[in-house]
Amino acid sequence: MSTIRQTAGSNYFDETYGGGSSGYSNDFLSGLSVNTNSNGGGSFDLADYAMIKNGSYGKLMKAYYGQEKAQKAAESKESTSKLTQMAGNAGGMANAAKALMDDSLWQKKTITEKDEKTGEETTKEDYDWKAITKAVKGFIENYNNTVSGAGESDTKGVLRNASFMVKTTAAYKKTLEKAGITITSGNKLELNEENLKNADISTLKTLFTGYNSFADKMATKGNTIANEAASAGGTYTSNGTYSKALSQIVSTKIDTKEYQGC
Repeated sequence: MSTIRQTAGSNYFDETYGGGSSGYSNDFLSGLSVNTNSNGGGSFDLADYAMIKNGSYGKLMKAYYGQEKAQKAAESKESTSKLTQMAGNAGGMANAAKALMDDSLWQKKTITEKDEKTGEETTKEDYDWKAITKAVKGFIENYNNTVSGAGESDTKGVLRNASFMVKTTAAYKKTLEKAGITITSGNKLELNEENLKNADISTLKTLFTGYNSFADKMATKGNTIANEAASAGGTYTSNGTYSKALSQIVSTKIDTKEYQGC
C-alpha cells in the first residue's frame, strides 16, 4: 500500500508516464498494416483504408478504449464507498478551513458572562474565544481525518495532494505552535486550548484569515483532494458536481454556522 511519505519521495510523473509504459494507441494501431518506403514515408493497405472509410475503425477504437477503462476500474484497489468517505473528509476539512476565514469570527463582540456562584452577569468587549476554539477544533478534527484517510489510500492523486498538504503544514510549524497547535506523530494536529486563548490575536489572524493564509491553502488543498477522490470513486455527476450521497457526507462533517460565533 502506498503512503503519503512514499509518494512524497517518489517521482510520480516518471512512474506514471515514464519508461515501461507504452502509449495507449500503440497496441491498437499495431493492427494496421503500414508499408514504409525508402524515403521514410508510409501508406495504409487498401483494407485499412476501407476499414476507416466504412466507420469500423472508429467502432474498434471505442471498443478498445472501453475495454481498457473497464480493466483499469477492475484493477483499482479502492472501493467507491472508501473514496466517497475520503472525499467527504477532505471536503469537510475545506469547509472547516473556510469557516475559520469568516471575518465575523475575528471581530470583537459584546460578551456576556455569568458568575456561577453569585449568578451575576457582566458584559465586556472581547473576541468570542468559545467560538474560535470550536472552529479551530473542528478544523483539526477534519484535517486529521483527511490525513488518516489519505494515508490508507491507493489513489495517487489523493496521496500526492495530501503529501503537499502535510508539507505545507510543516512549513507553518512554528507559527502554528504559537497558536497552540502542534504537529504530532503521523502528521496529525493537536490543540492546546489554553495556549490558543493566550495566543496573540494577530498571529491567529495571520494563520486563519485572508488570501494565501494557512487556512486558505488548506481549503484549496482540501477541495483538490476531495475532487481527486470523487473522480476516482465515480462520485461526480455528469455535469461535474458531487453526487447527492457525497454532498450529504460533506455536510455532516461541519455545520459552518457552528463556527461563526454569531
